[in-house]
Amino acid sequence: MKNIIVSIGPLTIYGYGLMIGIGVLFCILMGMMRAKKYGLKEEAVIDIAIYGLIIGFIGAKLLFIIVEWKDFIKDPMSVLGTEGFVVYGGISAGVLAAIVYCRMKKLVFLEYFDLLSASIALAQGFGRIGCFLAGCCYGRETDSFLGVVFPTGCMAPAGVKVLPTQLFSSAGDFAIMALLLWHYKRRKYVGDTGFVYMLVYGIGRFFIEMLRNDNRGAVGMLSTSQFISIFIVLAAVLLLFRNRKTGTPVEQVTKEEERQD
Repeated sequence: MKNIIVSIGPLTIYGYGLMIGIGVLFCILMGMMRAKKYGLKEEAVIDIAIYGLIIGFIGAKLLFIIVEWKDFIKDPMSVLGTEGFVVYGGISAGVLAAIVYCRMKKLVFLEYFDLLSASIALAQGFGRIGCFLAGCCYGRETDSFLGVVFPTGCMAPAGVKVLPTQLFSSAGDFAIMALLLWHYKRRKYVGDTGFVYMLVYGIGRFFIEMLRNDNRGAVGMLSTSQFISIFIVLAAVLLLFRNRKTGTPVEQVTKEEERQD
């Protein structure tokens, strides 16, 4: 809706980049505060955030290239030079980076996954506001009072009333954050909160894709993200079920930490 926030000489601040920056900052601050509160390492949160951001950025771009492979083969720079990213690629790569980091530092990945899942949802919420400002990830045409009209210069079609799916996604991400904060205090097994994040985000993403109208790749009748969401949801259900049988009870971890103190 407002792609350029301010432009002074050679300095230009874009709405998308600004919201991403705010989201990352709040993500790290929330993670550090909660790590201190729950006895986890604050420096590990910073490291995971930095490595996750860098590797996640690469992963999001790589998946976008895969989705746009035909155009990439024809003209690589036309794809690399765009602002296109696929969130699932970023999340997957960021999680992989966190797993490797935790193994190297001999930390329990699932403990940090539980802790930081709410922070990830928070960052995504701000990121989707950035999408709205840039006009990407727009929705279908509509006559509904919920529709918005993007001006010229945005990635969305100008002068056409469309659903603000970016804001729907943002509201959903903030709601997921609240759910995860509530769930974390009540989880019974280490990993439960992270798996719940996978479950609810995957379901939400699947349905929000039905309202979108931007070019984002497809697998058969499904969008790329819908196709991935199915596997994310199935994996979450299986992991939650498995955790009930072989997971580590949170009470056990708490008692071990108290003995170490």
